[in-house]
Amino acid sequence: MIPGAARSAAVGLALLLVAVFPANVHAARKRLTIGGREVEGLAPRTALQLVFLAAAVGIFMGGPAR
Repeated sequence: MIPGAARSAAVGLALLLVAVFPANVHAARKRLTIGGREVEGLAPRTALQLVFLAAAVGIFMGGPAR
């Protein structure tokens, strides 16, 4: 990664995750399919999104101790 870009990338990713969350809720509630397979339910989607959001926030806050 480009030095110094990690924090900006983390902010962008966090904003993207928040922006697409309503689409994830919609997909889960309507039981949409992708390639004939039903999408995951709301709980797994939310949990995975929270993991990704926590990782982005962790990078923004400085990452692990060095």
